[in-house]
Amino acid sequence: MGVYIEDLVAALEAAGDRSVTRTELRDTTGTELRDTSGTELRDTSGTALLGAVRRYARVLDGLGVGRGDLVALIAPNAPEALAVRYAAHVIGAAAVYLSVPPDPERRARTIAQFDPALLVLFPQTAHLLPPGVTVPLAAVGEVEGVDLRLDLRAAEESDAPLEVRARPEDLAVVISSGGTTGVPKGSRRDFAAYTACLPVVRDPGRRQLANGKLAYLTQILVDQTIMGGGLVVFADRYEPLATLETVERERITHLFLVEPQLFGLMDHPAVASHDLSSLRALTHIGAMAAPVLRERARAKIGPVVMHTYGASEIGIVSALTPAEHDRPSRFWCAGHIAPGVEVRFRRADGTLDPRAGAIEVRSPAMAQGYRHRPVEEAEHFVDGWYRTGDLGELDAEDMLCFVGRESDVDAFREVSPVAIQDTLCRRASVRYAVMVAGEHPVAAVEAWPDGKVDVDDCRAAVAEAYGTELAEALRFLPVDTMPLTEQGKPNRPALRAAAGT
Repeated sequence: MGVYIEDLVAALEAAGDRSVTRTELRDTTGTELRDTSGTELRDTSGTALLGAVRRYARVLDGLGVGRGDLVALIAPNAPEALAVRYAAHVIGAAAVYLSVPPDPERRARTIAQFDPALLVLFPQTAHLLPPGVTVPLAAVGEVEGVDLRLDLRAAEESDAPLEVRARPEDLAVVISSGGTTGVPKGSRRDFAAYTACLPVVRDPGRRQLANGKLAYLTQILVDQTIMGGGLVVFADRYEPLATLETVERERITHLFLVEPQLFGLMDHPAVASHDLSSLRALTHIGAMAAPVLRERARAKIGPVVMHTYGASEIGIVSALTPAEHDRPSRFWCAGHIAPGVEVRFRRADGTLDPRAGAIEVRSPAMAQGYRHRPVEEAEHFVDGWYRTGDLGELDAEDMLCFVGRESDVDAFREVSPVAIQDTLCRRASVRYAVMVAGEHPVAAVEAWPDGKVDVDDCRAAVAEAYGTELAEALRFLPVDTMPLTEQGKPNRPALRAAAGT
């Protein structure tokens, strides 16, 4: 069985002088790749990225990094970050793009838990290094206090071909969770499982905008695009107007956003004045997305909206394609279960149900567990299945529908929080709503610009749809702007704190 890095190297070889990434309108071709300090990395192999990969691989190998070791990166969205990661994989080592919770203490605990053999910083990310970190440090570019410069050492190395040492059973990637409520977990995969995460279709016309953090799903989209012969356009972060401008300027075909980002994009005043005709698929995740907001997104952006259900531990479980968003009922579901993925449902009494219950998943792309988190691993990874903690069901078309988190449904009196959000988002004064479970459940509601949420109207709508008991139990929290996590998802702990619960 082959491993993905072999195919990726082959794709870079085939690319030659063709651009494979673009950053700030600067292309990475076979003749130029500059690191973040401006040092030119020599390239004689026909593609700059592949040349950089080979040089960094030789540097890492010389430092004693190899199979079984983990290279961690606090990385910007840049080709240099890809080069270091791919280099680690060429020599059989694993890599992780670290998520960066806002609390430095949690960042330090994350690094200690992941226990990397080497932590790589960049000038753009050096400020995110928490104090007290004791793991070996290296830098790409000039970082104060870090003497080991991988880029300078790589400039002295050869870019001659290297044999890929990775084996299917070797640890390949650790993918961080967001860590909103604690220290991020890291789901671990060997090269066989990560290769299964990358179904690649040859698509030279694909132009993928990568403006999400590499720590999350963006890393998979980048790998798929390069391996399929397309172009990755990097941006440092998501911002609605900048995203619209980039889609228009760069003729982006594929865009990936989390739920609040999609709704921020569709509601931006400039959406109608930008040419988005190049888009083929605007994929969003966020199983809590209110159906009415998904309908509005399709109406405003066009028939390109695609919805998927999955998680970092299990990859993509199901997908509703743009063409399948063709009737109101479809906006309540996440599409057909993907080929090769098995889904089963468990009732509250522990028995299995063929149609509804707690969602459990098994697939070749599933992680093997969590890195150095045995308690959580034993809770979620059971007998070859991953227990998601989500409730779901199959509809009449055998499409997977998300009901809510198990704990959330209990908190909301057995009513789906997605349904409550949908009810609220249909009120004239509400632009966006997020439900937050807890002893005292919270309904965070955001008004339209220059508007004000009519809380009495919202409570009456919930009472009419789901009964006065639930309506009276909800604490309504009007917010000017919904607080978000580093990943761009609703920050429910922050909302809970703001509501005083």
